[in-house]
Amino acid sequence: GLLLHLVDMGPLGEPVADVATIVAELEQFSPELAARERWLVLNKIDLLPEAEREQRCRDVVAALQWQGPVFEISALAADGTDRLVQAAMDFIETRAAVEDAADAG
Repeated sequence: GLLLHLVDMGPLGEPVADVATIVAELEQFSPELAARERWLVLNKIDLLPEAEREQRCRDVVAALQWQGPVFEISALAADGTDRLVQAAMDFIETRAAVEDAADAG
């Protein structure tokens, strides 16, 4: 399975603290869930000043020491959402193909 960490990059968001809290709770609740592939989705990038957007996103990724895929989106403006949806579909299709191959044995 796949887990998406959707975080608010707007002025009221606390993306680093939010993800750290979710990850800690997830690891306590279910190590099995915590071991799943996880993607970081930085939402509301449209609320960031354009000149600061790239650096702010990089800072969050660095602070979290995030190793997995990162998607920068604005759900409201539908900016970056196509890339996220396509990546999710590719993930699902690849996963299904692998499971089919394993079942065929």
